[in-house]
Amino acid sequence: MVENTIYITQVDANRIRELQRISKYTSYYNSPYLEKVNEELGRAIIVESKNIPPDVITMRSTAALADTETGEKMIYTLVFPADADLSLGRISILEPIGADMLGYHVGDTFECDTPNGKRRIHIERIIFQPETIGDFN
Repeated sequence: MVENTIYITQVDANRIRELQRISKYTSYYNSPYLEKVNEELGRAIIVESKNIPPDVITMRSTAALADTETGEKMIYTLVFPADADLSLGRISILEPIGADMLGYHVGDTFECDTPNGKRRIHIERIIFQPETIGDFN
């Protein structure tokens, strides 16, 4: 599968690096999903928050997704681990789909490894992106 170009804001990149730095003191140490986020960060184009395209998933964005094989629809808000609550649709960046969705555009499809096997997830639309309303924090 060809990897799409992903974009991450400088603010999100800094917070992810901080998460990586402190992970050795948490239960996330040696998490394969933290490794995945690190890989994504390494290949991403880092931009200032004010320059992020409005159709890109950033931290705290809410996106409508669909599994390309099962047709299952999902709506997730991408958050850091402390704010995660799947019952409220808040998925951690250190969960399988969360680790993969950061930085992708509406219309992109990405693969992710989950405990139940590989899934192909299509980004249908962005419901909310904080940068579009001037929230750059």
